[in-house]
Amino acid sequence: MQTHYKCLTALLCLSGLFLARTAFADQVDGAKLDGAKLYEQACAACHGSDGRGRPVEDRGFELELPDFTDCEFASREPDPDWHAVIHEGGPVRAFDRMMPAFGDALTDEEIYAILGHVRTFCTNKNWPRGEFNVPKPLFTEKAFPEDETVFNLRVDTDDSKAVIIEPVYEKRFGPRGMIELKAPFGRRQTPGDGGAKIGFGDLTAGYRYALYHNLDRGNAFSIGGEVVLPTGDEDDGFGSGSTKLEPHVSFVQLLPGDAFIQSQVQVDFAVTGSVQDKGIVRTAIGRTLTEGEFGRAWSPMVEVLASRLLVSGADVTLDLVPQIQVSLNTRQHVLLNVGVRVPVANRQGRKSQIVMYLLWDWFDGGFRDGW
Repeated sequence: MQTHYKCLTALLCLSGLFLARTAFADQVDGAKLDGAKLYEQACAACHGSDGRGRPVEDRGFELELPDFTDCEFASREPDPDWHAVIHEGGPVRAFDRMMPAFGDALTDEEIYAILGHVRTFCTNKNWPRGEFNVPKPLFTEKAFPEDETVFNLRVDTDDSKAVIIEPVYEKRFGPRGMIELKAPFGRRQTPGDGGAKIGFGDLTAGYRYALYHNLDRGNAFSIGGEVVLPTGDEDDGFGSGSTKLEPHVSFVQLLPGDAFIQSQVQVDFAVTGSVQDKGIVRTAIGRTLTEGEFGRAWSPMVEVLASRLLVSGADVTLDLVPQIQVSLNTRQHVLLNVGVRVPVANRQGRKSQIVMYLLWDWFDGGFRDGW
């Protein structure tokens, strides 16, 4: 009986789509499509006229439906991700096949008109749109607040042969806020005797606030800061021996063709210890490409990292970091980024590093979901 209801409901949804297609087929080219009417014809049978989802007894199946009025959910993904699920159906992002494919019933213009109406269900404009959630560079902090876990990995090619793993936990609070915790650990070669040391690095706690976002202009920026605690062993090279404050500003600019620029300006102040104050500028430019129209996402990027001690006559340290991020699973919420940090200026005693991360956006599902 439940299978019968599922089939019946799917047929009703598809019938609604074809009715909507027929209703708007005679519109004059260039005329503005009525997204509300299209939504009512094509989507309301399951998702409800108010966007909250129709009751189980009305739709005939128990699959939980999203609430489009919930801004925490509705604001996170960009329009192209919504378009992919509408066009190809739920399985294109490893969701339930009860979400049928609408690509043969509606044009891209009609789908985006429906999306325009769906966006009106979230009435709180404080939530930054998912379009600003562009790929994460290896070093530059993003302006978009996140719910994710990242495992950073750095492999030094100098005599230390250091391998440092830095788990990062990021939790979003409200429309604009986010906390961040970092707890690095690793292995480092001991000079002289050929042995190795294993230890923990300096703990870091941070906060970020999305201060401004404007989708029409395609830009957003956030302010934030971190406190670095000297918990690592300085003698073994796992810590700085200083308590530091690291305020920063992050900026993102969306560009045509799924390209983007991200920048961060940061100042490191030593509260205790002998570490000198430092100014840092990080900038990344990249573009996202997909396999086919809806397949795996590849995002090549190049970062420029510049820093300078805040003392008279100090040299500027400059590095380049070519890298590429790739989505590992169908839902695209598990990502891998691999790159190389190459010293360019002020290279004394510095060699290239292999850097990478594994990122899990856990708001979109469990780590094993969506493959």
